[in-house]
Amino acid sequence: MHHRDLAELAALLAIHAPAIIQRRQPLPAGSSPSYWAASKCRFDRWGRVLRQLTAAESDVHLPPTVSWPRVAPVLEEILVSELLTRVWMAAAIALDAALGEQELEPIARSVFTSHLDARRRVLSLIADGRILALGQIIELNRLRRRLERWTDMLLSHFTDLIDTAEFAFEPARTRDFADDLDRDSASENRQLTAQLVLSSVRASFADGLADRAANPDLNRRIGSAVLDLFGDQVSESIGLAKPLWLQRIYRTANDAQQMIDELVRLDLGLVADVP
Repeated sequence: MHHRDLAELAALLAIHAPAIIQRRQPLPAGSSPSYWAASKCRFDRWGRVLRQLTAAESDVHLPPTVSWPRVAPVLEEILVSELLTRVWMAAAIALDAALGEQELEPIARSVFTSHLDARRRVLSLIADGRILALGQIIELNRLRRRLERWTDMLLSHFTDLIDTAEFAFEPARTRDFADDLDRDSASENRQLTAQLVLSSVRASFADGLADRAANPDLNRRIGSAVLDLFGDQVSESIGLAKPLWLQRIYRTANDAQQMIDELVRLDLGLVADVP
């Protein structure tokens, strides 16, 4: 699963989560632990690449292991997938509040905090200027700004449920987007708005990204865990022409044990560095 698909999944979550939360139906068991396990594995893989980049700061010529074609998918994935991390954090808080529980937020917040650290390390590389070329810095910064704007827009779907200021990049912008959503709802164009949001997110991340994802297997596991929230609502929202990433998620078997095994291997230092 490509990181651009996670951006589209974040849009689906933002659009449908408020209605699901208001029904106060509990989530299927196992979705939250699976989300945490896959995210933890992905953080460990990101961390190895980021450490290699930091260690290469004093090298005149970058070693092949940290060449741009190898690291670009990782840096892009950290930035783009933050969209889903922040939206899921908002959904988890709102769901826990609606159900009167404290089940989803602790795990979602743990993932959110770790993702913030990974983002901080990417931004440090962008600001440093010694590892990345100017053109690469410019492209990553453009991606960052695009991601931040989409995050604030998607979080606007939760403003009636929780205080989104902690997760928005510009809370005032999120409030402005929320006002726009209220006007669309009043004019009975909410379904059309939802379709336009999905199409716009897909178009926004269609070009300019690496062809391959850094961690397609873990992205798929994370996406599968998040999709447990929706049930049949995804099919209803995007019709019969489901994107390939969604079809693959639906065919994914339960592989939580594989994630646990990988976590054990990572802790033991038995997993080779990912190029």
